[in-house]
Formats: sequence, structure tokens, C-alpha cells
Amino acid sequence: MTKQSGLGDNFYVGGVNLSGDINSLGSIASSRSVIDVTGIDKSARERIHGIKDGGFQFISYFNDAAGQAHPTLSALPTTDVICSYWRGTTLGNPAASCNAKQINYDASRADDGSFTFATAVEGDGFGLEWGRSLTAGIRTDTAATNGASIDTTASADFGAQAYLHVLAVTGTSVTVAIQDSANDTDFAAIGSPMTFTAVLGAATGFERISIANTATVRRYVRAVTTGTFSNAQFAVNFVKNEIAGEVF
Repeated sequence: MTKQSGLGDNFYVGGVNLSGDINSLGSIASSRSVIDVTGIDKSARERIHGIKDGGFQFISYFNDAAGQAHPTLSALPTTDVICSYWRGTTLGNPAASCNAKQINYDASRADDGSFTFATAVEGDGFGLEWGRSLTAGIRTDTAATNGASIDTTASADFGAQAYLHVLAVTGTSVTVAIQDSANDTDFAAIGSPMTFTAVLGAATGFERISIANTATVRRYVRAVTTGTFSNAQFAVNFVKNEIAGEVF
């Protein structure tokens, strides 16, 4: 890939597409604390990695229509919410997700008449994770579908995580699962398996799932749907761990 701008991006919060209501993302943060382990025999600091963290800070416009920014963010839920940033809407593009707590919703009315809100979410239990989109932005399935795959270039034995936003379902329910393949032809379930909780018709939903950090993930990966539905709109971010030692 070449250098890119941030044009044409998407942003989802708790199963809601807020892309058209977002003015800017001021921070897409992924960080680790460090622990000082300097011995008395050293002349400089020694540090090891500590706890992961992450989160988003963003500015939204005032939009009080159902399913838009104001009703979604003004609720200030006390439970966790998942936020996800899509760098463009091409299958396999980078995407970042965080299971987080929303900590504010602060209004600002400027002298030019603009009315915007500053919101921050901070990671809860997991840091912000960069992965790749298994859907080209929001995917719409009208029946059970095997989605197109992405090529992760090689197999790895360090597990994976995945994030789901379901924006709408018409029908009984939809279940989204992740499959992998060594040859881009013979696909099978990953892990035990890597399947999201079914989302019932007329509902929205969001979820983070993971498999053991010693599990093998083969080269090609795709998102598939099953269930009884005539319309399912959803987005999936897949995080394949490329190094050992992560704990989830």
C-alpha cells in the first residue's frame, strides 16, 4: 500500500454507524505502561512492558435523529461499548477497535454557530487493537453468505481477536463467524469456534471475541454468516496476533 489520507473513513460505536456525524478523531491511542526494573548495577534505566491501554477521542456533530450521534452518545452508558475505526472501506484495510468505557460527552457552541461534542472512550480490560477489516465497511447480506477472504501472508500460532458491529437485522437472527484456510479454498472454523453471539431480528449488537494465544490462524481469513434473515448489516475487524506473549 502507498501513503494514504484519512478520506472515506468509517467510525462505529456500539453497533451504530456514526461516520457521517464525526467531525474528527483527535486520538486513536494504543499504549503500554512501562515498569522500572533498574538494578543498582546499571547506569541507565531498565524497563519492561506493563499493562496495555488504549482508546479514542473524537468530535461529533449534533444530530438527534434516531440511531445517530446524540441519542447514541448522550446516554453515557455505564457498561462497556466497542468503538471501531475503519481506515477506508476496502476489504482488508487497517481497522482499530477498543472495548471501552465512555467517559464524557461535552458540548461546545462556537461563535460561528457550530455545535459540537467532545467524547473520549478509554479501554476496559483490553487495549486498543489494530487489525484488518473482514468487511468492506458495512457489509449487507441478504442470506447466509461466505464472505470474500483476506490474505494475511502466512500462518501464525499466536491466536486472534475479532470485533463485530451489527447495525441492522431483518428476520429471525444472524450469526457471524470467522473461518480460515491454508489455500483460500478449504475453509474451516478457527478455534473453538470463533463465532459471535447471534443477533436477533430488529436488534443491533456489538461484541469482542478471542481465541487462545497459542491457537493457529492460517493464511486466509473470512467472515461468514448463518441464520434466517433477509437483511443483515454488519462490520468485522479481525486482529491476528503476529508475535507470541500476548495475554487476552
